[in-house]
Formats: sequence, C-alpha cells, structure tokens
Amino acid sequence: MTEMIHAIINGAPVEVAPGTTILDAARKVHVKIPTLCKHPDLEATAACGICIVKVQNTGRMLRSCCTPIEEGMDILTETPEIVQVRRGIMELTLSRHPNECLTCLRNQNCELQSLAADFGISGYGLENIVPDLPLDTSTRSIVLDPRKCILCGRCITVCQQHQNVWALSFLNRGFKTRIAAAGDIPLADSPCVRCGQCSAHCPTGAIVEYDETVSVWDKLQDPAVYCVVQIAPAVRVAIGEAFGFPLGANLTGKVYAALRRMGFKAVFDTNFGADLTIMEEASEFKHRLLEGTGALPLITSCCPGWVDFMEKFHGDMINHFSSCKSPHEMVGVLAKTYYADKLGLDPAKIFVVSIMPCTAKKSEIIRSKEMSSSGYQDVDVSLTTREFARMIKQSGIDFVSVPEEQPDHLLGAYTGAGTIFGATGGVMEAALRTAHYYVTGQDAPRVDFEMTRGLEGVKEGKIVVAGKEVRVAVAHGLANVEQVIDKIRAARDAGEEPPYHFVEVMACAGGCVGGGGQPYGATNELRTKRAAGLYQEDQAGLWRCSHHNPYIKELYAEFLGEIGGHKAHELLHTSYQVLPEYKR
Repeated sequence: MTEMIHAIINGAPVEVAPGTTILDAARKVHVKIPTLCKHPDLEATAACGICIVKVQNTGRMLRSCCTPIEEGMDILTETPEIVQVRRGIMELTLSRHPNECLTCLRNQNCELQSLAADFGISGYGLENIVPDLPLDTSTRSIVLDPRKCILCGRCITVCQQHQNVWALSFLNRGFKTRIAAAGDIPLADSPCVRCGQCSAHCPTGAIVEYDETVSVWDKLQDPAVYCVVQIAPAVRVAIGEAFGFPLGANLTGKVYAALRRMGFKAVFDTNFGADLTIMEEASEFKHRLLEGTGALPLITSCCPGWVDFMEKFHGDMINHFSSCKSPHEMVGVLAKTYYADKLGLDPAKIFVVSIMPCTAKKSEIIRSKEMSSSGYQDVDVSLTTREFARMIKQSGIDFVSVPEEQPDHLLGAYTGAGTIFGATGGVMEAALRTAHYYVTGQDAPRVDFEMTRGLEGVKEGKIVVAGKEVRVAVAHGLANVEQVIDKIRAARDAGEEPPYHFVEVMACAGGCVGGGGQPYGATNELRTKRAAGLYQEDQAGLWRCSHHNPYIKELYAEFLGEIGGHKAHELLHTSYQVLPEYKR
C-alpha cells in the first residue's frame, strides 16, 4: 500500500498520494489558488508564476502548479506578501496586453480578464507597452494575435505534445519573445492542421476562431438569398454552456427554434449527413473486406484536421482513406442539388451555413474542387459553436425559454447512429451497425458497441461478422494516432496481415465534443458529459441504425440511385493528395 503524504494548507490537514502537486492538494481541501498557464489537459509549465504559495517551514515561495507536495509541509496560499507578488505579476502581464476588452472575442470569457477582476485591478499600474505585431489570419480558420499573448505556452504544449503537429513555437528571447508559427512563417504555410486546439486552450484572445458572423448576418438580411443551415451533433450538447444549462444538456429543439428566429429559411441537421456517410462508408468497407477492392484497414475521413494531418505527415496512408466526404459537406451538396430540385429553387441563390464544433471545417469547405460538386461552393460558411452562441445573444433570442421545434425533415431527419458521430468512437460504432447489416442482411443482435466508447487515447476491439473476425481501432488526439499508423505501416512493410480492418481517427480529444470551436473550458469531465448527452439521444431515438432512416432510403430511390453508385460518387465522395512533407 502506497504511503500517503501528510501536510497542512492554510491550517487544514491534507492527505494525498505522492507526486500530487500543491495546487491539486489545495483543491482537495477546497482552497482555490489562481492559475493562468495551467490547464487540466496539459502538463504544468510554471510559466506565469501566479500560483505562487509560501511554505512556512522553510520560508520558500513555490509555484504550486508544478511542485509536488512533501511530507510535513505547512503551506500558506493567501497572505499580504503572496497577494502583493501575484498583483505584481498581473500588472506586469497587463502592461504588455492591449486594452481592447470591449472589442475582443474573449470579452467576459477571458481568464486574464477574470483574474484581473478577482484582484481588483481596474487600471494599469505600469506603463502599457503593447508590441506592434500583425494579426495572422492566413488560415481563415483561426486568428493569431500575438499582441494578446501572455506567453503561457498552453498553445505550444497542446500543438506539440497532444497533437504532434509542431506548428507553433516561441520566437526570440526576453522582451521580444512572442508566439508564432515555427520559422516565423504564415500559419497557413506551417504544418498547422486548423484543429483549433490552440484556441481552445488559450486563456486570452491571442488565438481565436476566424469570425464570420457578420457575413452570415448580411446574407440573412438579403431578401434575394435563400439561407439554409445545418447543425453538427456535438453542437447540441455544448451550446447550453453559454446560457447556463447543465453540462451536456441536449438542446437540439431549442437550436432549431433559434435558427428559424434568426431568419434561416430551412433548418437541416448534419446528423442526416452522418447517416448518409455511413451508408456510403459501410458499403465501402464491405467491398474492401469481402471483395478486396481496396486497402485495409479502411480509415475514416470525417475529420478535416485528421485529413490535413494525414496529407502532410502520412501520405503513404492515402489508399487506406475512405473517399467519403464529411457529413456537413454531404448536406451542403444535397442542399444545392436534391433540395433545390425538390423545392424548385435556384441553387445559385442558396446560401448554406454549417454550425460546427470545429475550426478546421472553415478550411475544409474550400479544400478541393470536390467541395463544389453542386456547381457552386457546397457549404458557403462554417461557423463554430462559439460564433453561434454569439449570434443567439446578438439576435435577442431568449434561448433559455424558446420552445423546441423540429428540423426540416427532408435533410434533417436522422438516427441515433448519426448523433453519436460527435463523440470519439461514434463513427466506428455507427459504421459497424450498418456494416453488419450489409454483410449479413440482418441487424446486429446488439447495436451498442461499447468497446469504441470512452476517452482512452487508443481503443481496440473486435467483432465477429458472418463468421469473420473484424478488428477495429479508434484514436483521438492526433498524437495518439501515431501508434496506430505505426502498427499498420509495420505490418504492411513486413508483408503481414494488417492489425486492423477499420480505423476511426478524430483530431481532437474526445472527438467533436472536444472540438476546437466548442465553448471554452473543456476538460475530460466535460467531454464525458457532452458525449453522454449524445448517447442518451441515441438510446431514445426511434431509429438507431443509419440504414433505417426512411428519408435516406427516399433520397437514394428518388435522386442518388445505387449506394456507392456513379451519382453518389460524383456528389458524396472526394480525393486526397500528398502534401509537402513537414519536418517535426
């Protein structure tokens, strides 16, 4: 049995396991120590110093976020001396920070702003010297404003250690230190995959989403434009956080209602596109598995951050990738073809907005000519969940009280399988439900494939379908995918049978529920609650398998023809290319 550490914090005894930091020990006895550079997802860097505490036994001042508590320590977290040190740190930080709170996207949702309020800092104690540095908007997905950077290092840590992308770095030294793409090049020319995890972990407005709310409002107010909208699965279980709802609350009906009140003429659901993706992808998997029509394992392609990562770092895996477009792109192209035909609309006048948990979707909509398969750009604008929350507030809609509504069923009816796309493992689970049907002609005895669920970085499992063992893997967070890719590559190079038949990858931790465009403050606890909201909807749904969706069946019968056929490939599939290799 492990011997516990005994110490005292502000006079209260505490017992913790060896290796526990002072910060975590303090939380156990309900003592709050302020932090700026520390994030629950990330290893402590002790960059800011705001978490300083004093050990009475020795008189030492220590940074609590990275210092393990020791036996017999008598720690004080709030004394006039400590408060003075922390205020000094805050004033130094603010002296290099622009006074632009009212126009910043992080206004009232900024950790630096909140901490300044906690310390009662209402003005600058030191001369304000803000470096004259330009914005980097080159990706058109995320915006880097180095003037607002407090050098906490969170973005670098998540980019390098969690995503293994290595796009961001500290440049220069001393007073001239700043954050930028490695090599001081535009972010768009760097290995950046637009996943937005840097923005999700930034405590200030130094890295934010590329805001396109104004352009959407302009289109909504133009009577000549027919505006339609779709929402991703993960949006419905996160948007409530901006309005005080319980974590993980599923607010699908309220979202539909709010969108109609904003002025959208049709409200679709990306879950419909998820069901359609499964019809095509499960068919693709069946043919590869039984007929050898393509390389195994088949790797999912719904996540644009992962697609970008694969094209840049793992081009030799392209033949393993599913050719299916992501669900929101499928809804986009159908809005300007099938839906336009059904309602007699001019597709040139249809403006498609997708509301996504993701910043990479902003780049995906223009990634290749196949994103204009309708003859027009299929999705015109992609907004993040955060942008959508701002639009609700700007519109004056009482989101808490607005009654629930239904989507336009033509491109809005969906199954539980479509809903769980928003959580890591959800795409795999949905695909297995339908793949089993395609191979055997019967639904699986049990459609809950729980081996794919949870927040373990890599999940592996197997099922037996028609007497054949099918091995699967699920990875989320790009650093975790490397071990899966390495296994596949090693088996291929050795001429051996692949370790898996089917692989799902999501760029962000937790999948889309933890996307780079979701409300700030995501932790594994929050990701779990968001995912739980999706699984609850799946369990309660009328249909739980994509091939049971009657509107999907109608779409194939009336418009697309054969699953995986010529028209389906023309509209719903894409291709990939090897991009210049980036060195990490």
